Amino acid sequence: MLFLANWVGSSDPYQEEEQMRPKSQPTANDSQRLSRRHFIASAVVLSAGAWLWPRRLLAVEEDIVAAALKHAATAKITLQALRGNVSALIGSGGNIAVLTGPDGKLIIDSGFSTTRARIAEALAGISQDPVRHLVNTHWHFDHTDGNEWMHAEGAAILAHTNTRKHLANTTRVEAWDHTFPPSPAGAIPGEVFANEKELRLNGSTVALAYYGPSHTDGDISAYFVEADVFHTGDTWWNGHYPFIDYSTGGHINGMIKAAETNLAKVTEKTIVIPGHGKIGGKAEMTEYRDMLVAIRDRVAALKKEGKSLDEAIAAKPTAAFDSKWATSFTTGAVFTKYVYAGV
Repeated sequence: MLFLANWVGSSDPYQEEEQMRPKSQPTANDSQRLSRRHFIASAVVLSAGAWLWPRRLLAVEEDIVAAALKHAATAKITLQALRGNVSALIGSGGNIAVLTGPDGKLIIDSGFSTTRARIAEALAGISQDPVRHLVNTHWHFDHTDGNEWMHAEGAAILAHTNTRKHLANTTRVEAWDHTFPPSPAGAIPGEVFANEKELRLNGSTVALAYYGPSHTDGDISAYFVEADVFHTGDTWWNGHYPFIDYSTGGHINGMIKAAETNLAKVTEKTIVIPGHGKIGGKAEMTEYRDMLVAIRDRVAALKKEGKSLDEAIAAKPTAAFDSKWATSFTTGAVFTKYVYAGV
Protein backbone atom coordinates (compact mmCIF):
# COMPACT_ATOMS: atom_id res chain seq x y z
CA MET A 1 0.00 0.00 0.00
CA LEU A 2 2.29 2.82 0.86
CA PHE A 3 4.82 5.30 -0.60
CA LEU A 4 6.76 2.59 -2.34
CA ALA A 5 9.08 3.44 -5.15
CA ASN A 6 8.08 1.52 -8.26
CA TRP A 7 10.05 0.79 -11.35
CA VAL A 8 10.32 -0.48 -14.88
CA GLY A 9 13.19 -1.47 -17.14
CA SER A 10 16.71 -1.19 -15.83
CA SER A 11 15.87 1.39 -13.18
CA ASP A 12 15.05 -1.04 -10.37
CA PRO A 13 15.30 0.45 -6.88
CA TYR A 14 14.72 -2.93 -5.26
CA GLN A 15 17.84 -4.23 -6.97
CA GLU A 16 19.64 -1.19 -5.62
CA GLU A 17 18.31 -1.92 -2.14
CA GLU A 18 19.47 -5.53 -2.42
CA GLN A 19 23.01 -4.24 -2.93
CA MET A 20 22.67 -1.98 0.11
CA ARG A 21 21.24 -4.56 2.52
CA PRO A 22 23.43 -5.72 5.38
CA LYS A 23 24.13 -9.42 5.33
CA SER A 24 23.04 -9.96 8.93
CA GLN A 25 19.41 -9.84 9.99
CA PRO A 26 18.22 -7.55 12.81
CA THR A 27 17.74 -9.04 16.24
CA ALA A 28 14.27 -9.53 17.65
CA ASN A 29 14.69 -6.61 20.04
CA ASP A 30 15.93 -4.36 17.24
CA SER A 31 13.24 -5.20 14.72
CA GLN A 32 10.09 -6.33 16.49
CA ARG A 33 8.93 -2.80 17.17
CA LEU A 34 7.53 -0.81 14.28
CA SER A 35 8.37 2.45 15.98
CA ARG A 36 7.12 5.70 14.56
CA ARG A 37 10.68 6.84 13.92
CA HIS A 38 11.66 3.63 12.12
CA PHE A 39 8.47 3.72 10.08
CA ILE A 40 8.98 7.33 9.03
CA ALA A 41 12.55 6.60 7.99
CA SER A 42 11.53 3.53 6.05
CA ALA A 43 8.57 5.26 4.44
CA VAL A 44 10.67 8.12 3.20
CA VAL A 45 13.41 5.83 1.93
CA LEU A 46 10.74 3.95 0.01
CA SER A 47 8.92 7.00 -1.31
CA ALA A 48 9.45 7.66 -4.98
CA GLY A 49 12.71 9.44 -5.61
CA ALA A 50 14.20 8.81 -2.15
CA TRP A 51 15.29 5.19 -2.38
CA LEU A 52 18.96 5.67 -1.73
CA TRP A 53 18.72 7.96 1.28
CA PRO A 54 20.37 6.26 4.28
CA ARG A 55 17.95 5.83 7.16
CA ARG A 56 20.36 7.46 9.56
CA LEU A 57 19.77 10.77 7.73
CA LEU A 58 16.03 10.47 8.30
CA ALA A 59 15.94 9.69 12.01
CA VAL A 60 14.28 12.94 13.02
CA GLU A 61 10.63 12.80 14.01
CA GLU A 62 8.41 13.75 11.09
CA ASP A 63 4.81 13.07 10.19
CA ILE A 64 4.84 10.13 7.79
CA VAL A 65 2.21 11.58 5.49
CA ALA A 66 3.99 14.91 5.15
CA ALA A 67 7.30 13.07 4.64
CA ALA A 68 5.90 10.87 1.89
CA LEU A 69 4.30 13.79 0.07
CA LYS A 70 7.44 15.86 0.36
CA HIS A 71 9.75 13.23 -1.06
CA ALA A 72 7.29 12.17 -3.75
CA ALA A 73 7.54 15.73 -5.06
CA THR A 74 10.80 14.78 -6.78
CA ALA A 75 9.59 11.41 -8.06
CA LYS A 76 10.19 10.37 -11.64
CA ILE A 77 7.03 9.15 -13.37
CA THR A 78 7.62 6.43 -15.93
CA LEU A 79 5.13 5.54 -18.63
CA GLN A 80 4.84 1.88 -19.61
CA ALA A 81 2.61 0.89 -22.53
CA LEU A 82 0.97 -2.46 -21.81
CA ARG A 83 -1.55 -3.81 -24.30
CA GLY A 84 -4.20 -2.25 -26.50
CA ASN A 85 -5.07 1.20 -25.19
CA VAL A 86 -3.97 0.43 -21.61
CA SER A 87 -0.83 1.92 -20.07
CA ALA A 88 0.69 2.21 -16.61
CA LEU A 89 2.29 5.14 -14.81
CA ILE A 90 4.94 4.11 -12.32
CA GLY A 91 6.43 6.25 -9.57
CA SER A 92 3.67 8.19 -7.77
CA GLY A 93 2.68 6.08 -4.79
CA GLY A 94 0.69 3.12 -6.05
CA ASN A 95 0.84 1.98 -9.66
CA ILE A 96 -1.61 3.83 -11.92
CA ALA A 97 -3.43 2.35 -14.92
CA VAL A 98 -4.70 4.45 -17.83
CA LEU A 99 -7.28 3.57 -20.49
CA THR A 100 -7.48 6.06 -23.37
CA GLY A 101 -10.06 6.76 -26.04
CA PRO A 102 -12.89 9.01 -27.22
CA ASP A 103 -14.82 8.67 -23.94
CA GLY A 104 -11.90 10.33 -22.15
CA LYS A 105 -9.17 8.80 -20.07
CA LEU A 106 -10.08 6.30 -17.35
CA ILE A 107 -7.51 6.37 -14.53
CA ILE A 108 -7.10 3.64 -11.90
CA ASP A 109 -5.73 5.36 -8.76
CA SER A 110 -4.47 8.92 -8.61
CA GLY A 111 -1.13 8.74 -6.76
CA PHE A 112 0.32 11.60 -4.75
CA SER A 113 -0.85 15.17 -5.36
CA THR A 114 2.76 16.35 -5.23
CA THR A 115 3.46 14.49 -8.49
CA ARG A 116 0.59 16.21 -10.30
CA ALA A 117 2.71 18.06 -12.86
CA ARG A 118 4.62 14.94 -13.89
CA ILE A 119 1.49 12.77 -13.97
CA ALA A 120 -0.25 15.35 -16.14
CA GLU A 121 2.76 15.44 -18.45
CA ALA A 122 2.82 11.65 -18.72
CA LEU A 123 -0.92 11.53 -19.40
CA ALA A 124 -0.56 14.12 -22.15
CA GLY A 125 2.19 11.98 -23.64
CA ILE A 126 -0.26 9.09 -24.03
CA SER A 127 -2.98 11.07 -25.81
CA GLN A 128 -4.84 14.37 -25.74
CA ASP A 129 -8.00 12.68 -24.44
CA PRO A 130 -9.23 14.51 -21.32
CA VAL A 131 -9.35 12.84 -17.91
CA ARG A 132 -13.00 11.91 -17.40
CA HIS A 133 -13.10 8.86 -15.12
CA LEU A 134 -11.17 7.86 -11.97
CA VAL A 135 -11.43 4.62 -10.01
CA ASN A 136 -9.83 4.17 -6.57
CA THR A 137 -8.75 0.63 -5.68
CA HIS A 138 -8.87 1.56 -1.96
CA TRP A 139 -8.66 4.63 0.26
CA HIS A 140 -4.95 4.90 1.19
CA PHE A 141 -3.49 8.28 0.37
CA ASP A 142 -0.75 7.04 -1.96
CA HIS A 143 -3.61 5.89 -4.21
CA THR A 144 -6.08 8.75 -3.67
CA ASP A 145 -4.14 11.92 -2.85
CA GLY A 146 -4.46 13.07 -6.48
CA ASN A 147 -8.26 12.65 -6.46
CA GLU A 148 -9.03 16.33 -5.95
CA TRP A 149 -7.01 17.65 -8.88
CA MET A 150 -8.20 14.90 -11.22
CA HIS A 151 -11.79 15.67 -10.25
CA ALA A 152 -11.13 19.36 -10.94
CA GLU A 153 -9.90 18.33 -14.40
CA GLY A 154 -13.26 16.66 -15.04
CA ALA A 155 -12.98 13.13 -13.63
CA ALA A 156 -15.96 11.44 -12.01
CA ILE A 157 -14.67 9.31 -9.11
CA LEU A 158 -15.85 5.74 -8.50
CA ALA A 159 -14.88 3.41 -5.64
CA HIS A 160 -16.15 0.84 -3.17
CA THR A 161 -18.54 2.14 -0.54
CA ASN A 162 -15.97 1.60 2.25
CA THR A 163 -13.39 3.66 0.37
CA ARG A 164 -15.76 6.61 0.30
CA LYS A 165 -16.51 6.05 4.00
CA HIS A 166 -12.84 6.37 4.94
CA LEU A 167 -12.20 9.34 2.65
CA ALA A 168 -15.30 11.18 3.87
CA ASN A 169 -14.62 10.69 7.58
CA THR A 170 -11.79 11.01 10.07
CA THR A 171 -9.79 7.77 9.80
CA ARG A 172 -7.03 6.53 12.07
CA VAL A 173 -4.18 4.22 10.97
CA GLU A 174 -2.44 3.00 14.11
CA ALA A 175 0.55 1.50 12.30
CA TRP A 176 1.44 4.95 10.97
CA ASP A 177 0.49 6.81 14.15
CA HIS A 178 -1.58 9.08 11.93
CA THR A 179 -5.18 10.30 11.86
CA PHE A 180 -6.47 11.41 8.48
CA PRO A 181 -9.06 14.19 8.44
CA PRO A 182 -11.98 13.99 6.01
CA SER A 183 -10.87 14.58 2.43
CA PRO A 184 -11.96 17.67 0.51
CA ALA A 185 -15.34 17.31 -1.18
CA GLY A 186 -13.76 17.08 -4.63
CA ALA A 187 -11.62 14.10 -3.59
CA ILE A 188 -14.51 11.95 -2.35
CA PRO A 189 -15.96 9.39 -4.79
CA GLY A 190 -19.28 10.53 -6.18
CA GLU A 191 -20.35 7.00 -7.09
CA VAL A 192 -19.84 3.79 -5.15
CA PHE A 193 -20.69 0.11 -5.50
CA ALA A 194 -20.83 -2.85 -3.15
CA ASN A 195 -19.73 -5.96 -5.04
CA GLU A 196 -19.31 -5.61 -8.80
CA LYS A 197 -19.46 -2.86 -11.39
CA GLU A 198 -18.92 -3.00 -15.15
CA LEU A 199 -17.83 0.01 -17.19
CA ARG A 200 -18.04 0.33 -20.96
CA LEU A 201 -15.60 3.01 -22.09
CA ASN A 202 -13.40 3.62 -25.10
CA GLY A 203 -14.54 0.41 -26.75
CA SER A 204 -13.40 -1.58 -23.73
CA THR A 205 -15.03 -3.45 -20.88
CA VAL A 206 -13.62 -2.72 -17.42
CA ALA A 207 -14.85 -5.14 -14.75
CA LEU A 208 -14.53 -3.92 -11.16
CA ALA A 209 -14.88 -6.40 -8.30
CA TYR A 210 -14.74 -6.16 -4.51
CA TYR A 211 -12.40 -8.55 -2.69
CA GLY A 212 -13.87 -8.34 0.79
CA PRO A 213 -11.61 -7.26 3.67
CA SER A 214 -7.99 -7.90 2.67
CA HIS A 215 -5.47 -5.03 2.56
CA THR A 216 -8.26 -2.74 3.81
CA ASP A 217 -12.03 -3.23 3.90
CA GLY A 218 -12.54 -1.51 0.53
CA ASP A 219 -10.15 -3.15 -1.92
CA ILE A 220 -11.27 -3.68 -5.51
CA SER A 221 -9.69 -5.03 -8.70
CA ALA A 222 -10.00 -3.62 -12.22
CA TYR A 223 -9.89 -5.96 -15.21
CA PHE A 224 -9.53 -4.57 -18.72
CA VAL A 225 -11.23 -7.45 -20.47
CA GLU A 226 -10.28 -7.01 -24.13
CA ALA A 227 -6.67 -6.10 -23.34
CA ASP A 228 -6.41 -8.86 -20.69
CA VAL A 229 -4.77 -6.46 -18.23
CA PHE A 230 -5.58 -6.83 -14.54
CA HIS A 231 -4.98 -4.25 -11.77
CA THR A 232 -4.97 -5.79 -8.29
CA GLY A 233 -4.54 -2.68 -6.18
CA ASP A 234 -2.68 -3.44 -2.97
CA THR A 235 -3.87 -7.04 -2.72
CA TRP A 236 -0.63 -7.87 -4.57
CA TRP A 237 2.78 -6.41 -3.75
CA ASN A 238 5.22 -7.80 -6.28
CA GLY A 239 8.56 -8.66 -4.72
CA HIS A 240 8.12 -7.56 -1.12
CA TYR A 241 6.07 -8.12 2.00
CA PRO A 242 2.77 -6.23 2.01
CA PHE A 243 1.42 -3.74 4.50
CA ILE A 244 -1.84 -4.92 6.09
CA ASP A 245 -4.02 -2.15 7.49
CA TYR A 246 -5.79 -3.74 10.44
CA SER A 247 -7.08 -0.30 11.47
CA THR A 248 -9.39 -0.19 8.45
CA GLY A 249 -10.37 -3.82 8.07
CA GLY A 250 -7.28 -5.50 6.63
CA HIS A 251 -6.36 -9.05 7.66
CA ILE A 252 -3.74 -11.65 6.71
CA ASN A 253 -6.40 -14.25 5.91
CA GLY A 254 -8.16 -11.71 3.71
CA MET A 255 -4.90 -11.03 1.89
CA ILE A 256 -4.50 -14.74 1.20
CA LYS A 257 -8.10 -15.01 0.02
CA ALA A 258 -7.52 -12.05 -2.30
CA ALA A 259 -4.36 -13.68 -3.65
CA GLU A 260 -6.35 -16.81 -4.42
CA THR A 261 -9.04 -14.71 -6.11
CA ASN A 262 -6.42 -13.00 -8.25
CA LEU A 263 -4.91 -16.30 -9.36
CA ALA A 264 -8.33 -17.60 -10.34
CA LYS A 265 -8.94 -14.57 -12.55
CA VAL A 266 -5.76 -14.55 -14.61
CA THR A 267 -3.99 -16.79 -17.10
CA GLU A 268 -0.33 -17.03 -18.04
CA LYS A 269 -1.00 -14.41 -20.74
CA THR A 270 -2.58 -11.80 -18.46
CA ILE A 271 -0.55 -8.66 -17.75
CA VAL A 272 -0.96 -7.86 -14.06
CA ILE A 273 -0.43 -4.47 -12.44
CA PRO A 274 0.27 -4.81 -8.70
CA GLY A 275 -0.39 -2.03 -6.24
CA HIS A 276 3.38 -1.76 -5.76
CA GLY A 277 6.27 -3.38 -7.54
CA LYS A 278 7.04 -4.50 -11.05
CA ILE A 279 4.27 -5.28 -13.48
CA GLY A 280 4.16 -9.06 -13.74
CA GLY A 281 1.94 -12.06 -14.18
CA LYS A 282 0.60 -15.30 -12.81
CA ALA A 283 3.94 -16.90 -11.94
CA GLU A 284 4.92 -14.02 -9.64
CA MET A 285 1.44 -13.93 -8.14
CA THR A 286 1.62 -17.63 -7.35
CA GLU A 287 4.94 -17.20 -5.57
CA TYR A 288 3.45 -14.31 -3.58
CA ARG A 289 0.43 -16.39 -2.52
CA ASP A 290 2.64 -19.27 -1.47
CA MET A 291 4.81 -16.94 0.62
CA LEU A 292 1.78 -15.51 2.43
CA VAL A 293 0.40 -18.96 3.22
CA ALA A 294 3.72 -20.35 4.45
CA ILE A 295 4.42 -17.45 6.78
CA ARG A 296 0.84 -17.31 8.04
CA ASP A 297 0.98 -21.00 8.93
CA ARG A 298 4.38 -20.71 10.64
CA VAL A 299 3.33 -17.72 12.74
CA ALA A 300 0.00 -19.36 13.59
CA ALA A 301 1.83 -22.45 14.83
CA LEU A 302 4.10 -20.34 17.04
CA LYS A 303 1.15 -18.45 18.48
CA LYS A 304 -0.71 -21.71 19.12
CA GLU A 305 2.33 -22.90 21.09
CA GLY A 306 1.84 -19.88 23.33
CA LYS A 307 4.72 -17.83 21.95
CA SER A 308 4.53 -14.11 22.62
CA LEU A 309 5.06 -11.65 19.77
CA ASP A 310 8.67 -11.16 20.88
CA GLU A 311 9.23 -14.91 20.92
CA ALA A 312 7.56 -15.39 17.55
CA ILE A 313 9.77 -12.73 15.98
CA ALA A 314 12.86 -14.27 17.61
CA ALA A 315 11.96 -17.59 15.95
CA LYS A 316 12.32 -15.87 12.56
CA PRO A 317 9.39 -17.50 10.76
CA THR A 318 10.13 -15.41 7.66
CA ALA A 319 13.83 -16.31 7.44
CA ALA A 320 13.49 -18.45 4.31
CA PHE A 321 11.78 -15.58 2.49
CA ASP A 322 13.55 -12.44 3.71
CA SER A 323 16.24 -12.34 1.04
CA LYS A 324 13.57 -11.90 -1.63
CA TRP A 325 10.67 -10.19 0.12
CA ALA A 326 12.03 -8.07 2.98
CA THR A 327 12.59 -4.35 2.42
CA SER A 328 13.31 -1.31 4.55
CA PHE A 329 9.58 -0.67 4.61
CA THR A 330 8.54 -4.13 5.77
CA THR A 331 11.25 -6.30 7.27
CA GLY A 332 10.65 -9.92 8.18
CA ALA A 333 10.14 -8.87 11.80
CA VAL A 334 7.60 -6.22 10.88
CA PHE A 335 5.70 -8.61 8.62
CA THR A 336 5.69 -11.20 11.41
CA LYS A 337 4.02 -8.58 13.58
CA TYR A 338 1.30 -8.01 10.97
CA VAL A 339 0.67 -11.73 10.61
CA TYR A 340 0.75 -12.40 14.36
CA ALA A 341 -2.05 -9.84 14.82
CA GLY A 342 -4.33 -11.86 12.58
CA VAL A 343 -3.76 -15.51 13.55
